[in-house]
Amino acid sequence: MAAVTKTLGDLNDRSRRANEIERKLAEGQSVVELEADLIEPSFVQDRMEGDIDGLKASIREQGQQVPILVRPHPDQAGRYQVAFGHRRHRALRELELPVKAVVRALSDEELVIAQGQENNEREDLSFIEKARFAGRLRERFSREIIMSSLSIDKSTLSIMLQLVDALPLELIEAIGPAPGVGRPSWQQLSDLVAKTQDGGVDLVNHARSLAGLSSEERFKQTLAHLRPRRVERGLPDVMSTSDGGRLAQVKNSKSKLEITIDKKATPAFAAFVLNQLPALFEAHEAANQRKKEA
Repeated sequence: MAAVTKTLGDLNDRSRRANEIERKLAEGQSVVELEADLIEPSFVQDRMEGDIDGLKASIREQGQQVPILVRPHPDQAGRYQVAFGHRRHRALRELELPVKAVVRALSDEELVIAQGQENNEREDLSFIEKARFAGRLRERFSREIIMSSLSIDKSTLSIMLQLVDALPLELIEAIGPAPGVGRPSWQQLSDLVAKTQDGGVDLVNHARSLAGLSSEERFKQTLAHLRPRRVERGLPDVMSTSDGGRLAQVKNSKSKLEITIDKKATPAFAAFVLNQLPALFEAHEAANQRKKEA
């Protein structure tokens, strides 16, 4: 219980620090009310869409406590772009309420630095959201600007960019932010995707089929879908298709490995496996020969 209390206290402290930063940024600036429809998100998306029902309920009960930071739209007179406060803007727009905002002239570089640093102080972007944000910033900004925005060093940035380059964007979006999943797990997924024959296309479809689960659970299920199955000795194991259909039963003993395919359920597959056995053995022998020659 003490650990939970400490964690909640840490979260509250970070939230208070982030609010204080925003208030300091607003010092000497007038807070104005703007129509939500006149405000657009930043030109670089930093977070994936998520649930904001809790935030909407809070605003409905207590109002908007902290203004967002916007800049005049660089191309459209009378409109604005968000530097930080995207979730508040979205909640207020859905509630059809005006937005309290500080309007400040910001360059593109100043906007993305303010956007990234505010999120870092709150620590509410997941690892993959930060990596995805870094990948998008790379299209327009130097690595120095990206590191300043995300408050990371050069090696961390390199790791993030390597991961988003290795993983299909469609797969990242299908899984979602996965807030409890860190770099090692995403790296493991990336390594397994690299071994697939289709570059992860089938995996994208699998992840999309898990839309009813939480983002973290979608990640776990997607990773499990790629991991090689291990069959313990003496214990029968049922192998299934991606849609849950029974494929085969496998039993591994000290002297033999038995694979039992239900010919009534999948007669064509049973015949296919039988016909492929000689070719599989030849491929196995060829692989062994290459190892000996290496």
